Amino acid sequence: MHRREFFKISFAAATAIVANLEASNTIRPRDNQKVLPIKFPQKRELILHSDRPPLLETPRDFFTTAITPNDAFFVRWHMPIIPTATNLDTYYVHIHGEVEKRLYLTVDMLKNDFEAVEVTAVMQCGGNSRSAFRPTTSGIQWGSGAMGCATFKGVRLKDILKKAGLKEDARWISLNGNDKAVMTKIENFKRELKIDEISDDTIVAYEMNGEEIPFLNGYPLRLIIPGFYADSWVKQLSDIYVTKEYQKYFFMDVAYRIPDNECECEEPDNLAKKTKPLEYMNVKSYIGYPKNNQKVKRATNLRIKGVAFDAGEGIKAVQISLDGGKTWQSATLADELSRYAFRVFTYNLKPMKKGKLQIMAKAINNKGEEQPFAHEIKWNHGGYKYNGIDSVTVTVV
Repeated sequence: MHRREFFKISFAAATAIVANLEASNTIRPRDNQKVLPIKFPQKRELILHSDRPPLLETPRDFFTTAITPNDAFFVRWHMPIIPTATNLDTYYVHIHGEVEKRLYLTVDMLKNDFEAVEVTAVMQCGGNSRSAFRPTTSGIQWGSGAMGCATFKGVRLKDILKKAGLKEDARWISLNGNDKAVMTKIENFKRELKIDEISDDTIVAYEMNGEEIPFLNGYPLRLIIPGFYADSWVKQLSDIYVTKEYQKYFFMDVAYRIPDNECECEEPDNLAKKTKPLEYMNVKSYIGYPKNNQKVKRATNLRIKGVAFDAGEGIKAVQISLDGGKTWQSATLADELSRYAFRVFTYNLKPMKKGKLQIMAKAINNKGEEQPFAHEIKWNHGGYKYNGIDSVTVTVV
């Protein structure tokens, strides 16, 4: 197939956000948001934050397996106008700048002229769970479903740069895709990487879970940087510009930045003067089953199930608490698909007392880093990197 058509749809969506302006703290993210009866192309019914640009969130009950289905995978597009068709006969990635040989690589060339590799990794928006921050920060008020895990197939970025031949003074690469601005005075969505930080797992992908990448997730090519937040995973990758020096871009130097201090935090009336780019994910777990407000039967086996992940250190343990975090019991971990992937956990119990039951889960990685309680997370102006201990409350009947 050489042409993929994408049919636009329109839906009016508005969200009312109430901010607590008296204190800077965090609560638990919004949950059980309504799944609207509308389907975007190649997607099932998901939580809709906006139709232009498309902003779709994955519901809680999809986070019980290591792999997130393509049609349930969250969508984060930055600009209101997106391409509605891609012609593979004319689509290419341009590699230029501090290279010995300028390249124009089509998708077929990437598939046929390079070694194919696969990596299974979590893609997570830096603002996932942003709705937990008080006062409310700017940006999409995601619950906790702006994430997913997939197996991506493609070509190592290192192999592409090797074919182009890096010049001796090459230090950085700028990356651009087709998430383009409407007006010429607004900068396109460009990201930047240090060449010496590119790993063998950084790939230019053309497949996602054994299929072409969904249009809304970056078809036909997407940069995959395991361990990094997804703002660096450039969609519809079309340009790789190799440079001697760091180039200043809005989405590197203004947006997607966090305080450069030990707690990565600040106060609304005293913002951090020194900041740094948003890069590596922190440790996190999330309960996929049961859901909040679900009814479960007394004296019946209840199997708690969810996922845990981090930036690639690997998950050492997931613990469950049924008493508000006073005591913790170990959950069972499934096999690790990849150190970057969702690690499924399960915990069995038989609730004997009727009434409300709170279930909490926290992950611990191989470095000993563990999730903090929700109220322990400090505020930052972008609402980034929330990883508070997850909880659901069910009713035993």
